[in-house]
Amino acid sequence: MASMFLAVNQLDVRYAGQAQPAVRGVTLGLRAGDIGVLIGPSGCGKTTLLRAVAGLEPVSAGTIHLGQQLVGSPRHSLAPEERRIGMVFQDYALFPHLSVGRNVAFGIHTLPRAEQAARVAEVLQLVGLEGSEGRFAHELSGGQQQRVALARALAPRPQLMLLDEPFSNLDVDLRERLAHEVRGILKEAGATALFVTHDQLEAFAIGDVIGVMHHGMLHQWDDAYTLYHRPDTRFVADFIGHGVFAPATLEQQDSGVVVHTPLGDLANLTECPLPSLYPGGECDLLLRADDIVHDDDAPVKAQILRKAFRGSEFLYTLRLASGQTMLAHVPSHHDHELGEWIGIRAQMDHVVTFAREI
Repeated sequence: MASMFLAVNQLDVRYAGQAQPAVRGVTLGLRAGDIGVLIGPSGCGKTTLLRAVAGLEPVSAGTIHLGQQLVGSPRHSLAPEERRIGMVFQDYALFPHLSVGRNVAFGIHTLPRAEQAARVAEVLQLVGLEGSEGRFAHELSGGQQQRVALARALAPRPQLMLLDEPFSNLDVDLRERLAHEVRGILKEAGATALFVTHDQLEAFAIGDVIGVMHHGMLHQWDDAYTLYHRPDTRFVADFIGHGVFAPATLEQQDSGVVVHTPLGDLANLTECPLPSLYPGGECDLLLRADDIVHDDDAPVKAQILRKAFRGSEFLYTLRLASGQTMLAHVPSHHDHELGEWIGIRAQMDHVVTFAREI
């Protein structure tokens, strides 16, 4: 990890009285100028990991390096204020009695007045709020307040930005738009950033690399496309995107590996595990909603249990005659009734399998 700007190695963070560490064995690296995102269910350790990087939680085992500098280990911890880190939290924490300009200048008050004013104007322009120095927080929308908080964190030119669920108080439509905007702002500022969220769309919108956490462990640290299409663990496969696990059997034939599935046989795949990986080739196959195609001529039929309108498409929850559940994205002009039976088939070029769960 020598080329990584942020390098976390085999990190444990343990709270007093807890049987298991809140963070255990986490290793990740973030290159300068990249945005990393930590995602996972509540209580998975993502905020604890962020706070350890900030110097707000003690390290029980492992190391944290920023640049080439060791900033955290069980025997050495650089104070938070010496790590040159900018932090943005979900509650913005703007000072209501100070103007926008004074809020943004808070972390650079030791600079000469003219330099302060120039830097405040620069970062407010960066976040799209130029000329708003004299306004107060209560005069701004939630999205604007969040951008002021971002400007305040960027003003001292931190070497690393940490953002903990910064959009969770905002409505869903604004959250995704602001995530795209914040990505643009951080990229323009050349900032290296680590971001915590529980929202996948937010993570996909902002992250260059995304880490999925569960029970204090980092299951995978990868780009969004790889997490979705090549999940390392069953938890990642289940957590990211929409999909189900269906029983399948891998069989080696002369033409290659054939996958026997509840939707028929899959062959001529570009990527497929070998049958020898599993006893008798029996495994669980990940079937994403976008792997399932609605085709009235298909021999396999499924009953519509639920449907969620998504604008251009429906997300159908389907049940085969065997009782196996499937999910399928179907164009919204295919508006079938609940209880109706439709034809479906699998269409995929690579398969993702896991050990059979009994």
